[in-house]
Amino acid sequence: MVSKAESVEEYIQELPDERKPAMKKLRSVILQNLPAGFEETMSYGMIGYVVPHSIYPDGYHADPTLPLPFINLASQKNHIAIYHMGLYRDDTLMEWFTSEYPKHSDAKLNMGKSCIRFKNLDSIPYKLIGDLATKISVQDWIAFYEQSVNR
Repeated sequence: MVSKAESVEEYIQELPDERKPAMKKLRSVILQNLPAGFEETMSYGMIGYVVPHSIYPDGYHADPTLPLPFINLASQKNHIAIYHMGLYRDDTLMEWFTSEYPKHSDAKLNMGKSCIRFKNLDSIPYKLIGDLATKISVQDWIAFYEQSVNR
């Protein structure tokens, strides 16, 4: 589900009441743990955490007018999703996350290559998501991105 909200606050206001607490808590956990340099914005109709053009002027290769994406947080039709591009690009990080997940949640891990889905809002492992947010600095994300993309 893509929102037309122009601000993060507007996006959260549009959410169903039962989703607001989890989304607010996820947002807070990410903001508290995200390394310096990343910026919160609306991105692709979701809450986005990006490398701004002021740090990485080249932007995203698919559309250089957009900042380099890193994490997105969204309320989808049947779940809340966290899209973490580092999980997609870094096998070591993916291995760490999938091995840590059972230590933080009894729910079965539901994820794609970069998308972590939470259908049961009571099973969201907030501390683990906070730890995940700390794992890649802006400089490391840019370097990893540039190694991964054919320019």
